[in-house]
Amino acid sequence: MAHADIGGAMIDAPVLDILTREKNNSLSAREWKFRLAGYGYAIKDVAGAQVVTKLPQGTEIGVLPAHFH
Repeated sequence: MAHADIGGAMIDAPVLDILTREKNNSLSAREWKFRLAGYGYAIKDVAGAQVVTKLPQGTEIGVLPAHFH
């Protein structure tokens, strides 16, 4: 499955708010990813970067900022 080159696209502020809130409320990276799936988002590794995608299509939204790693 090929992916689009999103070139470090910025993630919208409301989505970043969800990512931040759920990361702060999670005890592990696994729980965080599970919680994000409930909002229709996923994190996937692409060429050494973590990319936020929209479920269920897997549409790439943007690269996860470094402070989330």
